[in-house]
Amino acid sequence: MFLPLRKTLRNRIAPVKYIFMSPQFQSRLRQIRESRGLTQADLAKKARLQAAAVSHFETGQRSPSFENLRKLSDALNVSVDFLLGRIDEEKHGQGLGAAPRAQQLFRHAENLTDESFETLEAMAKMLLEKDEERRRRNE
Repeated sequence: MFLPLRKTLRNRIAPVKYIFMSPQFQSRLRQIRESRGLTQADLAKKARLQAAAVSHFETGQRSPSFENLRKLSDALNVSVDFLLGRIDEEKHGQGLGAAPRAQQLFRHAENLTDESFETLEAMAKMLLEKDEERRRRNE
């Protein structure tokens, strides 16, 4: 006697509930959160997650879904690869993709002439110095 295909497959294929996350993910998540001066609740709010979720991710009680992993990397402004421990540089491999505002601003920079690029670089340095001076005055 044949069982319906749906019941047969359901009995043979167990759904994947957890994605294994290495201890390196847990420590990197905590390390980068703390380096940004964020509490677990702050990061949860910024990433639009439940407050307990960040705690669970850091302790290894739960693993984030791919979507939550993306939210965490966006909120912390690091690459997913860095969080997973696949690379050691926070923004390696993404270029300006790790900083969406910079990508938008400089998406045509490689098409500039050398002279125009040098001008753009000088302007960026000038603006950075101006922001740093403003920060020092506000401290």
